[in-house]
Amino acid sequence: MLGVGGALPAHAQQFPVFRQALAEGASFDSGVSAFYRERDFAPVWTGAEHADRRAALINALTRAGDHGLPAAKYDLPGLVAAFEAVESERDRALLEARITKVFLSFATDLTSGVIDPGRIDRNFVRELPRPDAAELLRAFVTAQPAAFMRNLAPDAPEYARLFRAKQSLEKVIANGGWGPRVPDVRFTPGTSSEAVITLRNRLIAMGYLDRSAAASYDSALQTAVLNFQVNHGIEADGVVGPATIRALNISPEERLKSVVVAMERERWLNIPRGDRHIWVNLTDFSAKIVDFDQVTFETRAVVGAQAGDRQTPEFSHRMTYLEINPDWTLPRSIIARSYWGALASGGARHLQIVDARGRVVPREAINFGRYTPANFPFNVRQPPGPTNALGEVKFMFPNPYAIYLHDTPERHLFNTTVRTHSSGCVRLNDPRDFAYELLSRQTDDPRNLYHSVLNTGQQTRVYLDDPVQIHLVYRTAFTNVRGALNFRDDIYGRDARIYDALVRAGAVQGAV
Repeated sequence: MLGVGGALPAHAQQFPVFRQALAEGASFDSGVSAFYRERDFAPVWTGAEHADRRAALINALTRAGDHGLPAAKYDLPGLVAAFEAVESERDRALLEARITKVFLSFATDLTSGVIDPGRIDRNFVRELPRPDAAELLRAFVTAQPAAFMRNLAPDAPEYARLFRAKQSLEKVIANGGWGPRVPDVRFTPGTSSEAVITLRNRLIAMGYLDRSAAASYDSALQTAVLNFQVNHGIEADGVVGPATIRALNISPEERLKSVVVAMERERWLNIPRGDRHIWVNLTDFSAKIVDFDQVTFETRAVVGAQAGDRQTPEFSHRMTYLEINPDWTLPRSIIARSYWGALASGGARHLQIVDARGRVVPREAINFGRYTPANFPFNVRQPPGPTNALGEVKFMFPNPYAIYLHDTPERHLFNTTVRTHSSGCVRLNDPRDFAYELLSRQTDDPRNLYHSVLNTGQQTRVYLDDPVQIHLVYRTAFTNVRGALNFRDDIYGRDARIYDALVRAGAVQGAV
């Protein structure tokens, strides 16, 4: 028999039985088969010199649950038992292949996610960064095993911060939670009541307030409430209203679900994000420019409505140019939903009908009764101007989903709390300042460059000398650079579906 610390004889790979069985066992993946052929079927895991590799894998599998991974899937007890049960060269070869398969399954889950989100929500259109099996194995056999296994986790600082947040929440849950729920009563400065004491104690347990014996709603408590509101996307007014009480009373078990999903989402985005990149968090209704993990610009955003066909999708791309004084060519879905009746009856005169060569077609020359929005042979366009739906500038990262960032004349929408009002594109509250910041890398006077183009009134593209990575993400749990944990509402219901899928995959054991 071969124990976990035991070894395969050095010459075993020369045995035809071993070679044939390993070729058979490795056939589950063409890359794995190629890898072993390159090595002339020399073992990776079961030789005398491989004890450190086995130990590194066992240690990593033991901690799989810490990352929110499906530990049972890797069947560590079964692997150990299989080591003990080896009685032939064929057994050894099949065990070699089995360990490789477990290693690749674990490494794939940790580097790029347990589930395929595209099967859960069609608005997730990001390509997962799945590792190549042969390349992963080649890298592993030339590396220090323990360090290699540690470094499989995403190296983005956010993943490490979420990992620590998960551990912290699990400790809170193990210790009984954050205490009694806060009563739904009115809190005003100077108020003294049992409800204030309950509020105080819950904020202390959450880490927003130092230990205190104060029994009134004083300035220290109000500051704690303000900080809590900021971290939960609630209007920061220091008033404990219904929205604040609802957020205060969400259990640590529910918050842990959001963190577990956020870690999975980080694995899906385990790619170079760009030293400078644009980060649009749909649940936070914000767009940020990030330089080396520091937010250097931030503005409010309006995102797609909650109806399924108007939700903003999640993907990454490269922003390549600004279009100043843009026109707006209406998508067919918007024409059908909002404008067809007006166009057919002679209304919506602010819109032009243009042919394939861009020529304006008179309304009177069109028999609308012959067409539907689906077969209408013309485009519908709103020319540049102060009332254009895209405002004075749009920020382009050409993609198959016709999604971009842009200005808007509907300024009042930025004063709403849940800013799900668009047909899918992302509207910016401060588009000029956003443009200045983007252009600051290629001119000493970005304001003058921007306004010199704007003042012409002509539709003009201004290309970025250095295109910027842009990531449209959906995070209901996230941290800032100081590690403070933030939460937002699951506006599209996506995280609830993802969590359920993680439960089905065994990544979490039922509802936590």
